[in-house]
Amino acid sequence: MTALAPVLDTLDRDLDASLDRLFALLRVKSISTDPAYAAECRKAAEWLVADLKTIGFDASVRDTAGHPMVVAHHDGPGADSPHVLFYGHYDVQPVDPLDLWDADPFAPEVKEVNGLRVISGRGSSDDKGQLMTFVEACRAWKKVHGSLPCRITLLFEGEEESGSPSLKPFLQANAGELKADFALVCDTGMWDASTPAITVGLRGLVGEEITVHAANRDLHSGVYGGAAANPIRILAKVLADIHDETGRVTIPGFYEGVEETPSQIKAAWDALGVTPEKFLGEVGLAIPSGEAGRSIPELLWARPTAEFNGISGGYEGDGFKTVIAASASAKVSFRLVHKQDPARIRAAFRAFVEQRIPADCSVSFKQHGGSPAIQLAYDSPLVTKAVGALSDEWPKPALVMAMGGSIPIVGDFQTMLGMESLLVGFALDDDRIHSPNEKYNLDSFHKGQRSWARILDAIAARR
Repeated sequence: MTALAPVLDTLDRDLDASLDRLFALLRVKSISTDPAYAAECRKAAEWLVADLKTIGFDASVRDTAGHPMVVAHHDGPGADSPHVLFYGHYDVQPVDPLDLWDADPFAPEVKEVNGLRVISGRGSSDDKGQLMTFVEACRAWKKVHGSLPCRITLLFEGEEESGSPSLKPFLQANAGELKADFALVCDTGMWDASTPAITVGLRGLVGEEITVHAANRDLHSGVYGGAAANPIRILAKVLADIHDETGRVTIPGFYEGVEETPSQIKAAWDALGVTPEKFLGEVGLAIPSGEAGRSIPELLWARPTAEFNGISGGYEGDGFKTVIAASASAKVSFRLVHKQDPARIRAAFRAFVEQRIPADCSVSFKQHGGSPAIQLAYDSPLVTKAVGALSDEWPKPALVMAMGGSIPIVGDFQTMLGMESLLVGFALDDDRIHSPNEKYNLDSFHKGQRSWARILDAIAARR
């Protein structure tokens, strides 16, 4: 018998007890954004510390300027065993509007919805249910073997739903204690109810606001039109020049550091059947506007973008005013992938704009943040192990994917602690996180526990 088999059997037998523990945590109203619930946030942190101590973790509540962190450590079978940092958050979103809930959001229960058994309640999916899948996997390992398969540090945050203001200072102050071989993050989802997913890439971001300045005041278009520079026209031309007829970004050097997705990964994405009609049809569109010849998953997960998020200038009120504006502005964002450098992208964009401004006009820039993309190698040993572990547990093989947006904690782990992160979650699109009637499929909770047990086993190289 393998070391893993009795752990999985224990998770099956102890499912009801694990539900009781989850329900106790879900009953705590740990709404981080509302100061009225500060005591409840501390209560959740203290509950987690007490529970982790029963497993043998050296756990403590760590005060911050805001809500407390939970930090816990457990030794592995040896000093040379792999060391992982697992991150989750115990705070939840507000429940408003309360009258749209079918039941008390802090009175969790298992019920049937559309033929499936689900766990109801605020935080059931985001992120208490997800967090506890890992804790329960650790509990079963300890119960069966008296130890864990590798060294584990836990970091549970209490401000994720309110912008994580205390997180960076905490990471800076405790970097030596928290650094591990890599991080595990359980705040993402599955592709569908049968297909687990591993997120290996998160797009970065550069935000810029540009303002084109022309005359020293707004001008009458009948008196000056045709002679005076029009900043709206100049701005429109600048923006139009950023893409060519194939949707490719024309800024020099923009694609430096952008790598092609491996053919086997693209083939797996193609097999998902995400057509432009299916994806864009939900928003009343049908024709992709990105780089020609790229699939929808590739455009969303593996290619950089330049998008215009707002444009203003001249008279924008009711009615009509024949004016040539003195200035015109646009907000532009770039989603970055792979090894693109945010600073270089920003500098290249500004140079691109400046080259297109007439000599008697000027342009000013305002920076709106920037962060690099996060990318694990698709064939890294960590990803390979996780793919095998998840594929053994779920009906369909694990999908290796990326995400179009960003998760700040993953970037912080990379830049501040020098750690790569593996993102594995068991939420589903219909879990209604941040909305009334949040739920978490019972299968997500149960098989999530079993999945983490398998991943820990694989990380420890037991198979």
